[in-house]
Amino acid sequence: MLKQYPETVKVVFKNFPLSSHRYAEKAAAAALAAGRQGKFWEFHDELFENYRVIDDKKISEIAGALKLDVPRFEADMQDPLILQKITEDYEEGKGIGVTGIPAIFINGKRVKNRSLESLKDVIEREQKKKGTP
Repeated sequence: MLKQYPETVKVVFKNFPLSSHRYAEKAAAAALAAGRQGKFWEFHDELFENYRVIDDKKISEIAGALKLDVPRFEADMQDPLILQKITEDYEEGKGIGVTGIPAIFINGKRVKNRSLESLKDVIEREQKKKGTP
């Protein structure tokens, strides 16, 4: 969708660590810490690829594989600003009714059908409302 609508579609990623996943909050902190080294999406993708086996060792392996400055990465994972961001994102999600992931919103409206065709239809409807091609 980003390639198809580069001028009008923007992705905003929010953290919503599920309490049912023991390492969800640590994984969120790790992705944000990797982001400080320009590797958020790469780390994110590895986390989701390996979500069933995420633990401290796997987080360290991903950091190494992505050639992060590991001491800086580990310090950033503990940064109160990163932890605050995760909490704020989570509370915002709860406030708008998010109970699980993934949750997709377009112009503040939750999209239940997440197929590419459905997303395209919603985007095009929203663009017509705003008079955007």
